[in-house]
Amino acid sequence: MEVQIFGVKKSADTRKALRFFAERRVKTHFVDLQERGASLGELRRFAQKFGVESLLDRDSRRFAELGLRQALYSPDYWLGKLVDEPLLLRVPLVRHGTALTIGYAENDWKKWMAP
Repeated sequence: MEVQIFGVKKSADTRKALRFFAERRVKTHFVDLQERGASLGELRRFAQKFGVESLLDRDSRRFAELGLRQALYSPDYWLGKLVDEPLLLRVPLVRHGTALTIGYAENDWKKWMAP
């Protein structure tokens, strides 16, 4: 089993996700969004399942810095903005094959481990 985790090291939920999989000796591929953003195709995969709005962290400091609190844009605009500004994402984004989660989702991850 291998999972891919998109997040930032400063995020408590991202650290919890990394620890969750490390404790279970699951191989992880961590993508630090402060170093390299997620690709448009990767974000589109999450958006198709959960919707673009669920990817947005409207409470983040970066969201406020950019003055986007009241912004209403199309889903395609938001996806482009998320590629350029990955700190607007709710993290962690976790992918195992076709299974996806946004945020800390321990119950879902445990289901992935079940035989």
